Amino acid sequence: MNPHSSRPTPRPASSEGNVRAKKALGQHFLKDEAIARQIADSLTGLTPHVLEIGPGMGVLTKYLYNREGIDFHAIEIDSESVRYLHDHYPQLHVIEGDFLALDPATLFSQPFAVIGNFPYNISSQILFKVFDNRNRVPEVVGMFQKEVAERVAAKPGSKTYGILSVLLSAFYDIEYLFTVHEHVFNPPPKVKSAVIRLRRNGVTSLECDEELFVKVVKIGFNQRRKTLRNALRQLDRPLDAVPEQFLSLRAEQLSVSDFITLTKSLS
Repeated sequence: MNPHSSRPTPRPASSEGNVRAKKALGQHFLKDEAIARQIADSLTGLTPHVLEIGPGMGVLTKYLYNREGIDFHAIEIDSESVRYLHDHYPQLHVIEGDFLALDPATLFSQPFAVIGNFPYNISSQILFKVFDNRNRVPEVVGMFQKEVAERVAAKPGSKTYGILSVLLSAFYDIEYLFTVHEHVFNPPPKVKSAVIRLRRNGVTSLECDEELFVKVVKIGFNQRRKTLRNALRQLDRPLDAVPEQFLSLRAEQLSVSDFITLTKSLS
């Protein structure tokens, strides 16, 4: 049975009831319905449980609210937006709070997808939290600042390839879906945006010490102008077993499998 089948149709927003975008929260409200629908339709259904982060005035929410077969929740930190959502989507389960402080186990007992037009000032932190909960989050569809989206989807050798590129691509297949221009937001941001999709790949664990793997990746990219021979000295571990070809490279030149091999040699 569809748990949402009895939900009333969302009431249209009135101009005087609109939420004021708050710069401190990084709010830029999407106003293009076609793009909102395209984002919602980008979910591939790896799980019926869906969490929207930062729904604001619900332009994306409306395309998920009455969708059959999903268990849909939203989390919003802005109390004004929460009141708006309660008014216009009366049966939507809205959590007033910060996703970064949320324990996902308190919300869903099953794996859940994450979707949203993410606040740009915390979008990277959202992805780090997804990485930490990778066994609970099989899919992410999100709007990001274009620069962040390109960084996440970057391949080895690219100047935008970085920490998130490696950590996420170790466990997710990442797709850059489409670019979004400034004029479709209110207020318009000063940069272009992009939508990307992450879907869990078949990797359940890495063939190395995963905590050390994360540490090695972060050290390498935090000193990305240095060769790994110099960057890895702060680990205070002998480098004798590290393949020589890695030591003369910089972090941006290593693939995920290279970082796994490097981590095993440091263990």
